[in-house]
Amino acid sequence: MYNYATAAPVAFQNWNTCMVTQQPTSDEVRATWHECCAKLRGQLSSAVYNTWIVANPLTNLEHSSDTALLATIMSPTAFHSTNVKKNFDETLRQTLSEITRKQVEIMYVIGTQSIQNGEIPKYNGIIHDIIPKNSISKSPRVEDLFSPKNLESAAFDRSQLHAKKVGLRTDYTFETFAVSTSNEMAHAAAVAVSNQPGSSYNPLFLYGGVGVGKTHLMHAIGNNIIEQNPQIEMIYSTGEEFTNQIVQAIQTKKVSHFKDKYRSTQVLFIDDIQFIAGKTAVQEEFFHTFNALTKNLKQVVLTSDRPPHEIRLLEDRLRSRFEAGLMIDIQEPSFELRTAILLLKSKAQGIPISIDLAKTIAESVDSARKIEGIITSIRSEVELKKRSLTPELIAEIISHTTQQEKRILNASPTDIIKLVANHFQLTQAVLKGKSRVKQLVTARHIAMFLLKNELSLPLTEIGRWFSGRDHTSVLHATRKVEALLLSDEQLQRDVLSIRRTLQRQGKN
Repeated sequence: MYNYATAAPVAFQNWNTCMVTQQPTSDEVRATWHECCAKLRGQLSSAVYNTWIVANPLTNLEHSSDTALLATIMSPTAFHSTNVKKNFDETLRQTLSEITRKQVEIMYVIGTQSIQNGEIPKYNGIIHDIIPKNSISKSPRVEDLFSPKNLESAAFDRSQLHAKKVGLRTDYTFETFAVSTSNEMAHAAAVAVSNQPGSSYNPLFLYGGVGVGKTHLMHAIGNNIIEQNPQIEMIYSTGEEFTNQIVQAIQTKKVSHFKDKYRSTQVLFIDDIQFIAGKTAVQEEFFHTFNALTKNLKQVVLTSDRPPHEIRLLEDRLRSRFEAGLMIDIQEPSFELRTAILLLKSKAQGIPISIDLAKTIAESVDSARKIEGIITSIRSEVELKKRSLTPELIAEIISHTTQQEKRILNASPTDIIKLVANHFQLTQAVLKGKSRVKQLVTARHIAMFLLKNELSLPLTEIGRWFSGRDHTSVLHATRKVEALLLSDEQLQRDVLSIRRTLQRQGKN
């Protein structure tokens, strides 16, 4: 008796060197199916795996050409066969193709599941191996396997699997997104796009500072679309990944493949689109990709840390197309929203944080991203070190997080001044000069604030970097920025954007 799902694999031949005349042996088929089961076991729930994979095994492989294989999947009933083909055909073909490194097509057949006189049953002249009778008897009853609950579970697993392959975080859904006045418009637009991709708000352009929920909403759109249509073609990429893929396509002479991939998708997500600014070839390709998709009513969703008109070196033709869609500014989360986000995320992690502790944490962080980091630290301390969830533990974690952020920053005063000047499209000489133009003064004050808070420079030393200003002028500037950060949303975005760039450079 042979159980495909649990038996150890048998060494099989190199599929790439196998000729059409050398058909796979029974042991090689078993080994291939064993590896396929091993890959799928970790991706599907136990009930779905046992119902739809184990009970419907691979029974034959034969070469249809030098680069293609025909696989046979045997099911005990027509109902099994129909549902496996409908719900798992793409998953099985892709997994078998990865294992064999050949293009696999699948034939679905119905066959007996009992052995008589030790003979292997036949179907239309093709010999098939089978699942032994005793392994089938351990499976749930057929009428239970196709209950509404199991069918719904199978659909959920398919959606989760597709979302992970696209690159979406399956925990980033609309249900786990906290809504308040600062992001309710963005949330409403995202829901509308996910329900009618391509016809509502195309493109959708979400912008805002770090940790305001742009990426969460983007992933939530994708997860909701996949839930409604598990077979939909979708691409998720960051601006940096998009750039790297174009460079690689040029180097390997596969530009046509790159174009076909991006221009044939039904939904395209690009996170941090501002990264492509200043890169001529990348902007050229994205321009044509964008036009091809929107012309055919394919949905495009973009995020950025700033609105299109503030993205330096972005081509005018791209800027005009971004602005032709729906642009939404997601504002920094308020104290109340940060508290709600913390309670929501801690609940999802199974951490019972009280509202008082949540408020304590919310007072010390300025973004949802930092909240996630703190929750991860809390979980580690509680679960791995068996510590109690107390105010003292929270204070310790917050202090450690703050010190760690300062250690990450590896910048000089010149680095900060240069970044601030670039952010506001100024020269360093003008920024450090004596002009009192309002925009210059704001940028100068931010630079002084960052030098004091990020590098802990003395006020007198900071003053020397700005045409020899005295320490009282620097103190006035830093205090003014600290006060305005409590209410000025544009100032918050500017400071967060510069800080994020500093931290990113510090890690390189």
